[in-house]
Amino acid sequence: MTAESTALLRTPEGVKALDSAMEVAGSDPLAAASALRSRGVPPDLASAALTQVELRRRAVGKFGADAASMFFTRAGLEQATRAVVAERRARRLAAAGVRTLADLGCGLGSDALAAARFGISVYAVEADPETAAMAAANAEALGLDVRVECADATSVPVERYDAVFADPARRKAGRGRVFDPRSYSPPWDFIASLPERVPRTVLKLAPGIDHDLLPPGAEGEWTSVDGDLVEAAFWCGPLAEVPRRAVLLRERASELTGTGAEKAPVGPVGAFLYDPDPAVVRSHLVAELADGLGARLGDPEIAYLYTDGPVETPFARRLEITDVLPFSLKRLRALLRERGVGRLEIRKRGSALEPEQLRRDLRLAGPNGASLVLTRVAGAPTALLCRAI
Repeated sequence: MTAESTALLRTPEGVKALDSAMEVAGSDPLAAASALRSRGVPPDLASAALTQVELRRRAVGKFGADAASMFFTRAGLEQATRAVVAERRARRLAAAGVRTLADLGCGLGSDALAAARFGISVYAVEADPETAAMAAANAEALGLDVRVECADATSVPVERYDAVFADPARRKAGRGRVFDPRSYSPPWDFIASLPERVPRTVLKLAPGIDHDLLPPGAEGEWTSVDGDLVEAAFWCGPLAEVPRRAVLLRERASELTGTGAEKAPVGPVGAFLYDPDPAVVRSHLVAELADGLGARLGDPEIAYLYTDGPVETPFARRLEITDVLPFSLKRLRALLRERGVGRLEIRKRGSALEPEQLRRDLRLAGPNGASLVLTRVAGAPTALLCRAI
């Protein structure tokens, strides 16, 4: 997708091509393209329309019903903020009194669109011309007040705005994901200086970002959606409310907060194991979760928690432990054969074993299912056979 093809799809001819593409799109792309051409749609327009229809179909999981009228690129869709995450962020910005927002690196516009829905006037910039064109088209398609320009984020006079939201590019052509913040675009030095220029700044970052990069006094927030860890965000200046926050977005939102510096107690394995949501682990809030559960770690370096009785929590998956044994392939194979286990979920933390190779080595057979947790307890390699609840 290019800026030109996006503009063409927004013409009356392009709208008709999109409608036709919706009718013929299916499992056979060649047949769909042939069907469009037989209706008099030029090849380039047919290709653009079919690509857009397929991307809109994929985008429903992130954008819901809005996807049907939006414009996407493959890379832009992959990197776009999920609508549920953007909406929550926009709500928090509006509640903090933000009325004007500079969105630096807006991508396809997910965060800008969400902020506009909460009455915030947004100026959004995007360095890539094609992506900027799509962001502008998306704002127009959804009837939202977002001004989009193709510009270098470092050129924006951010001091004119109540708040700044920055989402630096973490991919480079031909290199895939970039993990070193110094390789972000705009560069990390610019990103890190924003809270000094505009105290109400939010930085959207990769979930694996180093806690030591948090600006002084900022809040580090890690968000998961249906158990998938999707992002970290640093809330700076007056926007910071707590040192650390884990946000879990499922059927309903759950939040866990704390200092991120506490240590959970360590003790023996109990009858129940809790595998914390990745947002809890990355936000360093396992100790706070342990306190709420009355739980302990089996090893000070491994983020599995144990209790003697069941406790309900949205912040971890709970499994009932049936067997605890020092790891031994021979003993484990014999136990699974004795239990008739042919279906085995394998989880690991603190183990170098590869689950799929282990699955082959176990030579599973039988009608029953179980969960196997490979971990360390008091420093020793341990296998925990569990029954999922």
